[in-house]
Amino acid sequence: MKQLRNAVIRAGLDALYFSGAHHLLRPVFAGIGTIFMLHHVRPRRNSPFQPNHHLEVTPEFLRMVLAHVRSRGIDIVTADEMHRRLTQRDFSRRFACFTIDDGYRDNRDFALPAMREYDAPFTVYVANDFASATGRLWWVALERVIAAADRIDSTIGDTAITLDTSTIEQKREAFSRIHDLLRGLPDDRDVARALKDLCARHGVDESAISRELCLSWDELKPFAADPLVTIGAHTVSHCNLAKRSEEEALEEITVSRTQIEAVLQRPVVHLAYPYGDRNAAGSREFAMTRAAGFNTAVTTRPGMIFPENAEHPTALPRVSLNGNYQNARVLPVLTSGAATALWNGFRRVDIA
Repeated sequence: MKQLRNAVIRAGLDALYFSGAHHLLRPVFAGIGTIFMLHHVRPRRNSPFQPNHHLEVTPEFLRMVLAHVRSRGIDIVTADEMHRRLTQRDFSRRFACFTIDDGYRDNRDFALPAMREYDAPFTVYVANDFASATGRLWWVALERVIAAADRIDSTIGDTAITLDTSTIEQKREAFSRIHDLLRGLPDDRDVARALKDLCARHGVDESAISRELCLSWDELKPFAADPLVTIGAHTVSHCNLAKRSEEEALEEITVSRTQIEAVLQRPVVHLAYPYGDRNAAGSREFAMTRAAGFNTAVTTRPGMIFPENAEHPTALPRVSLNGNYQNARVLPVLTSGAATALWNGFRRVDIA
């Protein structure tokens, strides 16, 4: 099903490009800026089973994006500068703000060199437990479980599943089904319990994944000192805030900030909501984050930045640089706002 969805999206992007519709839509839907969203930046992997491929782009594609943005005369700005422009309603020039979620080591090893080539600032949102090597990147753990298994027998919530995973296609289908079941659990702590059981059954060391993939606090200190890098908060445990009580959600937000500030000795005034869709961040979370003193907070809701977004700085949309669509044709479509306009039913701002 996800492969079909990806094919439909790819066809839509191509249609916008080849028809030239993105040129017609640009004056209305390009907005005043774009917040680009990334996760991993690293060389392409050769494994035929990569269900999390959408979360990674190659350094070459990132350079292609940076070159395209520069060629359009778009300012690449820090999160602080973006906030200033929104606050002061300085919309004289279009801007792009690059953001990267989770705090992966490849952000330092592959993203930073590319950003230096274009003198491009960027923000990395750090989940504290990942930096402490105590967090659980359950989507990576699930990929590794299914990659290693020929059969999955488990219970996710109230659903018992028995899945043949002996072929690549069966593995893809199993990942999609289990992923959706996990995201649908009423308490995301149930996700941790389900993955702990799956990993134990299939010999995957879930506890080692954040240590393997994420920047430690000691590594974050020199990384954060780079003049191009801004560090933001991404909660303590990378939890779904909407599924936590107000008290728990506020603690996730505030403790994440205070701990990062204490370790890195620099202010943290920008946040990214984990998962970030309307099932993970809504009006309660937007208000809570603003009350907690953050200047901006970003979602994963697709959209360009318009003057109206200045009234909602803790509910900002982003444009995903998706690993499934890494080609030059997608870039003018993305920066025109045509793709997100279609996705949002031609609504410019959506904070409901």
